[in-house]
Amino acid sequence: MRGEINKDNMKGKWIILGFMLYGACVQAKIVDSQFCFAGKVIDKNGRGVAGVVVNNGISFTTTDAQGTWALHSDTTRSKFVSISTPAGYVLPQNDGLADGFYVPVRVLALAGGKHDFVLEKRTETDDRFHYIAVSDPQVRNERDFKRWCQETVPDMVEVIDSLKQSHEVVGMTLGDLVWDNMPLFDNYKASLKNTGATFFQCIGNHDFDRQYQGLHNMELASPVYGEMVYESHFGPTDYSFNIGKAHIVTMKNINYVGGKSYLTSLTGQQLDWLKKDLSYLPEGSLVILNMHAPSWNRISPDGNIRNAAQLKEVLKNYNVHVFSGHTHFFQNNEVSPVLYEHNIGAACGGWWTGWVNQCGAPNGYMVVDVDGNDLKWHYKGTRRDFSYQFRIYNKGEFKSQSSFVVANVWDWDSACKVVWFQDGKPMGEMEQFVDSDEERASELKNRASAEKTGHLFRAMPADGSKEIRVEFTNRFGEVYTKSIRL
Repeated sequence: MRGEINKDNMKGKWIILGFMLYGACVQAKIVDSQFCFAGKVIDKNGRGVAGVVVNNGISFTTTDAQGTWALHSDTTRSKFVSISTPAGYVLPQNDGLADGFYVPVRVLALAGGKHDFVLEKRTETDDRFHYIAVSDPQVRNERDFKRWCQETVPDMVEVIDSLKQSHEVVGMTLGDLVWDNMPLFDNYKASLKNTGATFFQCIGNHDFDRQYQGLHNMELASPVYGEMVYESHFGPTDYSFNIGKAHIVTMKNINYVGGKSYLTSLTGQQLDWLKKDLSYLPEGSLVILNMHAPSWNRISPDGNIRNAAQLKEVLKNYNVHVFSGHTHFFQNNEVSPVLYEHNIGAACGGWWTGWVNQCGAPNGYMVVDVDGNDLKWHYKGTRRDFSYQFRIYNKGEFKSQSSFVVANVWDWDSACKVVWFQDGKPMGEMEQFVDSDEERASELKNRASAEKTGHLFRAMPADGSKEIRVEFTNRFGEVYTKSIRL
C-alpha cells in the first residue's frame, strides 16, 4: 500500500512539472503553441481502424483506411486529442474507469506530436446495454465520503452485479464529484474502481479549482486554469463515444469565473463542437447528452443554462435524452417529441444532511435500459428497492395540506397516471399541485426556504373512510401501489 501511495505522489509531481514546463514554453513563444499532431487508431493486432472520429476540442477529422489521423492544433486552446470510440469496439478503461480514449496535448508535444490509440474489437455486437446516471456525489470531507462509500457505492455495485449478467453496464457521473476539495478526486476515483461498469465523468461547478477561472476566461497561454486538476484525473470535459445504436456525449456547461462564481451556459465554441460531433451521425440517431446543469426546468428554473434555445436548435435532428444534475431535485422535461431532459435527484440528496433531495425524491441514481433506439428508466433510491417509486403522506402529515392524502411521485411526466381508491372504490386521478415536500421542509430551519416541486398529488378523503390506496402507472405501463390506513 505504501508503495502505491508513493507511486501516485510521484505521478502527481510529474503531472505538475509537465504543466509548468509546458506553460513556460508556451508563454516564452506563442508561435510554439502551433502543432500538427498525428497518429493512428489501431486494434490489438496493430491493424488500422478506419472511420474513427478524432477531435482536439475544436477541429475534427476521421481516420483513413489505414487508421491514420492528423490534426493541426493550437495548444493554448486545445488541451486534449480524443477519439469517439466506435460501437464495434470495447470502451477503453482502466480498472473500470474510462481511460485511453484521450491524450493530453502536453504529452503529445513531448512525444514529438505522435500518438496511437489502441482499441479492442468486440467479439459480438449488442444493441442493448444498461446506463447508470449519477448526479452530485459532492463529497466535501471525510464524513461525506464515508456516506458515499458506505451507502451509494455498495448500492450501485449490487445493481451493477445484477445488470451485467445480461448486458454491458456504462456509468456516468453528472458533475460535482467533490465539493471544491480537489485532493478528494483521488479518493473519489478509488471508490469507483472495479464496480463492474465502465464509469465516465462530467465536470460540475464544484469540480473547478476555485483559484482560477475556466480555460476560456483565462489569459491566452495561461499555464493554469480552473479545469486543470479535474482534467489531470479524468481527461477532456467535452467528449463522445458510441455503444449499441447510441451516441453518448458529455459536455461542460459551467462557465467558471473563479472563486465559486459561475454561469450555467455553453460557449459558442462548445455549441460549434457539438454540431461538428453530431454531423458524423445519421439524422434521427439516438443521442444521450450528459451535462451538469439542466436546460429546460419549468419549476425552480434558476439552474437552467442561458443558451438552452441554441442547444435545442443543434439537437433538433436527433432523438435526444439529456441527463443532468446540479439542482438536487427531480424534474422530467418533455421539451419536444424528440427531446427529453431527465434532471435527476442527487446521490447526496440535500448535501448529505438527510435522505431526500430538495423535492423529496430519495438520495439515489437513475438506471436506464437502452434497447436499440429505445430507453426505459427507473430511479433507484439508495438503500431502497426499485419498487419505491413514490411516497405517500397520510392525512395530517403534510402540514400545508393537512386535509389531504399526498403522494410525491418524483419520476412523473405527462405519460404517467396517479389515481386513488377510497375503501376500495376508484375515485379517479389525484390532483396535481406545486408545493414543498414535507420531509425536506421539515429538515430545514426555515421551512419557507424549501424548494417547490410539481410532482405532488393530493386527494381529500371523505369523513369516516378507512383506507386510501394510491396507484402510480409510469409511462411504461408499470403499476406501483401504496395503501394507508386513515
